[in-house]
Amino acid sequence: MSFRIQPAAPARPNRCQLFGPGSRPAIFEKMAASAADVINLDLEDSVAPSDKDSARENIIKAISEVDWGNKTLSVRINGLDTPFWYRDVVDLLEQAGDRLDQIMIPKVGCAGDIYAVDALVTAVEAAKGRTKPINFEVIIESAAGIAHVEEIAAASPRLVAMSLGAADFAASMGMQTTGIGGTQENYYMIREGQKHWSDPWHWAQAAIVAACRTHGVLPVDGPFGDFSDDEGYRAQALRSATLGMVGKWAIHPKQIGLANEVFTPSDEAVAEAREILAAMEQAKANGEGATVYKGRLVDIASIKQAEVIVAQSELIANS
Repeated sequence: MSFRIQPAAPARPNRCQLFGPGSRPAIFEKMAASAADVINLDLEDSVAPSDKDSARENIIKAISEVDWGNKTLSVRINGLDTPFWYRDVVDLLEQAGDRLDQIMIPKVGCAGDIYAVDALVTAVEAAKGRTKPINFEVIIESAAGIAHVEEIAAASPRLVAMSLGAADFAASMGMQTTGIGGTQENYYMIREGQKHWSDPWHWAQAAIVAACRTHGVLPVDGPFGDFSDDEGYRAQALRSATLGMVGKWAIHPKQIGLANEVFTPSDEAVAEAREILAAMEQAKANGEGATVYKGRLVDIASIKQAEVIVAQSELIANS
């Protein structure tokens, strides 16, 4: 272990992030009543340019008037390359109540992007006397974003989460696909005459997880576009969870249950983790640094793995 210990990520449930456009206030109550851990009210891609102002007004009103329960409430602002983002930040912080937890910053390409938003947020908070600091989540959606992912993860103490935005990322990388997440028809290998599909997003997800875990940020998988394909969504979510991501977006309500299912440790996994911890406690009592559990070696590293599963289970159970 390095002398500089990796900071822990925020202890909050983040299994599913449900998105809804700010131009559709009729769905806000349903979003609030859903089983999603995080609600993302959107001012960006799902809102037409002509509706930006009204969508912002809808969200500002809903932040104070809708009962969001204990969910993390987030608003995705417009990109820094648009004329809308500064007004999103100023109006949200000057007019919305303290119930707002987080601003999601899209298409982040470098640490300077975070600095710009942070400076504006800090100034408005000071001017308005806001006592609850706003957190940030960023979306990696470009070649620049993935190239600078570690400096982005370290850019601000406000940063608590980072997501992969597959569609814009694919476009920025010049990928020959129109699919949003999941396996891609032409991304395969041949072995003994059979096609085997691999995951084109794997390397980017792994880079995001490594940067996030280094700097105490929650790594989150982004959207899966085909909301009619439950098994495809589940498969990608399982891959993401295995890599270390804590949750996934839902662009349709039917995806909420799938995300919660995958990112909630099963009873069997938790029971096994507790048994490993108990086995290692007995080994330590015997003066041993390792032991055998179900025919496999477990040691100090096994304790850390098991503790992750148990801690995640307890966090969800207590939320």
